Amino acid sequence: MKNQGVQTVARWATQAATVSVLIGMLHSCCCLALDAAASKPLTCSAPAYRQFDFWLGEWDVFEEGGSKAEARATITSIQSGCGLREQYEGANGSSGESLSMYDPSPAEWQQTWLSNRGQVVFIHGTLQGDAMTLSGTDDSGGGHRLVRGVWKPESAGVRETAERSSDGGKTWKPWFDLSFRKRSPLAGQGNSGPDDDRRDVSAIDTEFQAAVKNNNVEGMSRILADDYILVTSSGKTQTKTDLLNEARERKTTYERQEDTNQTVRLWGDTAVVTAKLWAKGTNGEKPFDVTLWFSDTYVKTPAGWKYVFGQASCHLPPAP
Repeated sequence: MKNQGVQTVARWATQAATVSVLIGMLHSCCCLALDAAASKPLTCSAPAYRQFDFWLGEWDVFEEGGSKAEARATITSIQSGCGLREQYEGANGSSGESLSMYDPSPAEWQQTWLSNRGQVVFIHGTLQGDAMTLSGTDDSGGGHRLVRGVWKPESAGVRETAERSSDGGKTWKPWFDLSFRKRSPLAGQGNSGPDDDRRDVSAIDTEFQAAVKNNNVEGMSRILADDYILVTSSGKTQTKTDLLNEARERKTTYERQEDTNQTVRLWGDTAVVTAKLWAKGTNGEKPFDVTLWFSDTYVKTPAGWKYVFGQASCHLPPAP
């Protein structure tokens, strides 16, 4: 894959359907005490569908140990949260896409990768510890090779390693070793336009929602500004410290978090994300099922976009 590593990146990925669009803004906490309405469970709400969420976001891709980005990748949730899509663009003109899904029947993940060099890779596997481990075949170029890869979250981002075998698995050779690092929207600012900024903010907001959904303290902390403030419909305010403490205590468990009608508006280095959120789960031992509107404000800083202010409405009445 990616350039014997980055150029031919086995940016494999999956056959559609997986992680929910996961927009779990802790904003819903303002309405958790309100009456819960019954609703039918949706297709991709099982915890297993969230196992690959750590890969969501906007990334610069480096050869492990390298200092120059060889590619950029965007990983997003699709189809109302039932799929994970990767879009990969190499600095040398290579590109590719992958779709990922969790298949509940064999209880494993499946991925399909297709590149502009005619490469097709099919792999499948499971989460082992905190690493997604997938294996399968690469039949590109008239050959048949076994391949296996590992995606593992790290403090700096995500590391992906892969190896191949041309003798049926008797021997294996390294294929590539890649490091995905959160892309700074200020990097290459001369080539950055409004569309890039909107895409960046949308991806970061999606990443934050996934972090909230999974009580991922590190992921939330990286995106929240130190002086962050959330205002709830009751007039209560919460700080970054408050949200991180709630995530550490894991008092709220989300079964479903999905947003619709998302818009991103820009005013210079300020962006506002607005969307309708459906949140369902338990707060302590009390169930909740609410729909509300939220607005999130981001500011571009030397460290990238930071989430500085949030405001949530009270829950909306059930649809007639």
